[in-house]
Amino acid sequence: MKKDNGSEIEEFIFVGLTSQRNIQIVLYVIFLFFYMISLIGNIMIIVLRGISPRLHTPMYFFLSNLSFLDIWYTSSIIPKMLINFLSVRKSISFNGCVIQMFIQLSLGGTECYLLLSMAYDRYVAICTPLHYTNIMHTALCIKMATSSWAGGIINSIVHTVFALQLPYCGPNVINHFFCEVPSLLELACADISLNKTVIFILAMLVVIGPFFLILITYGYIISSILKIRTSVGRRKAFSTCASHIIVVSMFYGTIIFMYVRPGSTHVANQDKMATLFYSVITPMLNPLIYTLRNKDVIGAFMDIKRKKMVSDKR
Repeated sequence: MKKDNGSEIEEFIFVGLTSQRNIQIVLYVIFLFFYMISLIGNIMIIVLRGISPRLHTPMYFFLSNLSFLDIWYTSSIIPKMLINFLSVRKSISFNGCVIQMFIQLSLGGTECYLLLSMAYDRYVAICTPLHYTNIMHTALCIKMATSSWAGGIINSIVHTVFALQLPYCGPNVINHFFCEVPSLLELACADISLNKTVIFILAMLVVIGPFFLILITYGYIISSILKIRTSVGRRKAFSTCASHIIVVSMFYGTIIFMYVRPGSTHVANQDKMATLFYSVITPMLNPLIYTLRNKDVIGAFMDIKRKKMVSDKR
């Protein structure tokens, strides 16, 4: 990537969320809190799943994958945001920008497919409970998780390669708080219609496709739940899906808003808010949503607490 005068672009400058210093300090405290909650919550889920036998099920296998993903997702964005809140010059190196973009696209795509895998797990658990163990065996779970990660990485490779083919002729100010593809493409000094087409096609494959399949899956799930004769049974079946439905709604809603709109309708501040939600807020809320009313997770935590008390008495 070169400027018109032949010198290479070595860094990009972020506009960020605000230019007001007082607000930046407040945002620093808020996002540091968000980051710590996200790290603690997601690490707790991974640790609990690893040491508690009651969580050695397909559902928590996928959930631990999601938690691992969210740790890296937020870590690829928030630490740099925190530094920039306290910096006069909010810059990132060219290589750093490419790496940040690649990681964000990889993990975002992977999450789309992981949420689809989790929906299928709930479908099998509710619609064919007698065959759940035979269908959702370890090998299938590993294949589904591996495919999700592979799909996310392929999505990122395609986006990154097409973005790097463009010439960037001088403007290096990104109207965003991190290196996201649509904002970076605005700095190109060439026709980006092909890139927009690639974004739309991949959005159909990575976002809309899985989201549509999740909707179909939950159509079958709801139909099966309504056939349950007792209200207690219906509540229990629905409660196993409620957390996943909330996460899917939050994540896919903002992703679709960001990537599936016509290019002419993009507004910088709206894009920032949408990106903020699915890249910072959702990863922070995921552990809370999946654990606060989850009897298995609470039970696993209590088991560990009881074992600790017993060992302390000894």
